[in-house]
Amino acid sequence: MDTERINALLCTIEEKSLTAAAEKLGYTTSGVSRMMAALEEETGFPLLVRSRTGVVPTEECRQLLPLMQEMHALAERYNQLSGELAGLTRGTIRIGTSYYAYYDWFARLIAAFRKRYPGITVQIVEGTSTELVSAMEEHRADLCIISRRQGRYDWIPLKKDELLACLPQKHPLAKRKKFPVEAFASEDFIELYPGKETDNSRMLEKNGVVPRVTYATSDNYAAYVMVAADLGVTCTNAIIGESFKEGVRYLPLSPKQTVEIGIALPKKKEMSPASKRFAEFAREQFA
Repeated sequence: MDTERINALLCTIEEKSLTAAAEKLGYTTSGVSRMMAALEEETGFPLLVRSRTGVVPTEECRQLLPLMQEMHALAERYNQLSGELAGLTRGTIRIGTSYYAYYDWFARLIAAFRKRYPGITVQIVEGTSTELVSAMEEHRADLCIISRRQGRYDWIPLKKDELLACLPQKHPLAKRKKFPVEAFASEDFIELYPGKETDNSRMLEKNGVVPRVTYATSDNYAAYVMVAADLGVTCTNAIIGESFKEGVRYLPLSPKQTVEIGIALPKKKEMSPASKRFAEFAREQFA
């Protein structure tokens, strides 16, 4: 089975569009369409459902996806290792992060890494910590900065980060030294990333608190604007809250709530040569 076609299929599913996948991969739309037709002929059944709103995988394709993702990852490892044996250093690394506070740090690290290994391309993948662990397991990310989750991976700890309550400056509780966790159940609560497992949702569940959700957003900035407008309170990581201070007040939670943030990496034998090099390079920064 042609791994280039598999890569095109995976990209099409991720982008939900043949045109977008073609632009990302450097093909024409008709070229990607022909690759999909050839792949469907090879497998013997349709792999994509096409409509005006985009494309989605068929049920049969969904069942094949884990194998296709593994084949794509193995092909990438093959290409990188063959390059290593030929005396070259090449490949692509997909790095995930849940915290944009680390973007500047990531950019500096990537820039320094690229100076040493100019043949290796680095791509950034975004998502929640739980989503990025799944991305690693499905070979869609090679390593990531996340808060620690259950999973089979190696771990480089970076820091302990505290969860904070974010309140309007004139909120009655804003003058307190701490914000009781159980108060999230009685205050108008602005939920971040609704329906997803986040540091906030895990913390609230651990403490048996069901927040009184009145607003929900997947945009951190939108949440802080709503808090500043006195529409409710929210909960955030300290490293994220450092970027949004105007019109809001941050309070530590009672009892204190922390998460461990670090770099998650697949087990060494499962990593591509390029991602191994980056992992070794990252470890040097924290030795």
